[in-house]
Amino acid sequence: MKHSCILIGAPVDSGQRRAGCLMGPAAYRVAGLGATLTALGHGVEDRGDVALPPLREVSGSNAAVHDLAETVGWTEALSATVQSALSDGGFPVVMGGDHSLALGSVAGAAAHAHAVGRPLFLLWLDAHSDFHTPHTTTSGNLHGTPVAYIAGREGFEAFPPFPAPLPPRNICLFGIRSVDPEEHAALLDHEIEINDMRVLDEFGIVAPLRSFLDKVREADGMLHVSLDVDFLDPSIAPAVGTTVPGGTTFREAHLVMELLHESGLVTSLDLVELNPFLDERGRTAKMMVDLVGSLMGRKVFDRPTRSF
Repeated sequence: MKHSCILIGAPVDSGQRRAGCLMGPAAYRVAGLGATLTALGHGVEDRGDVALPPLREVSGSNAAVHDLAETVGWTEALSATVQSALSDGGFPVVMGGDHSLALGSVAGAAAHAHAVGRPLFLLWLDAHSDFHTPHTTTSGNLHGTPVAYIAGREGFEAFPPFPAPLPPRNICLFGIRSVDPEEHAALLDHEIEINDMRVLDEFGIVAPLRSFLDKVREADGMLHVSLDVDFLDPSIAPAVGTTVPGGTTFREAHLVMELLHESGLVTSLDLVELNPFLDERGRTAKMMVDLVGSLMGRKVFDRPTRSF
């Protein structure tokens, strides 16, 4: 199946404290994301980078939270942009930017899914569960809150109400290996599907992923995939400020992408937490582009040999 891919730059750096993710959209363009999609036969429209709108005054009770107004602004702008791209019949690819951009991208996908009468599902490919709220975070980094927002947890009074919060059973955390105690306790109260690295080590990549995809298919759902660089092991993807050892290998990550392609279920995509300032000659950016290629239909025997 060929898509009309709409590239959306999200130079978001407000969700964490290590500067550099705002350069992510440019890095994906330089690494050839558009050309990769075109070579696979997809239409490509680059709508440029989303601009941060004029900030409105917002406040929160947790003094640790930083850049709240900026993150709320990005959430509103990206929600509208992703919803518009989906309404236009496109396949939005949001090039980040830190993971707080998913507060907006998934809100836009949820608004569109609600408008067309289909359930939205979320596959969260990440080392972290990102299940804090602005009230519970101790770091103050809002890139650790999107899944809680998407699942309808309380504590997001400063943000627009999430359109049609996803039932927790529609959310799958895949590959996680770093969860704070408060997040762990909250996750126990929700029916979110959790496939941490212990599960993937014990049962492999294929069975848990296919089980979740079967649920999406049976519900005629739309599927948003949010791919964090730290889903990958830092030995192969160093350009991220939140490294956690024990991530997926090159082969495992490509297998996930190929299974997603074969399912035909993915309708929107985030690429997040790429910090080009921490990269090695564009190595991580190129790998992320290669993973998108696999998600969009490139097979192993199509992949040329190259040096970094």
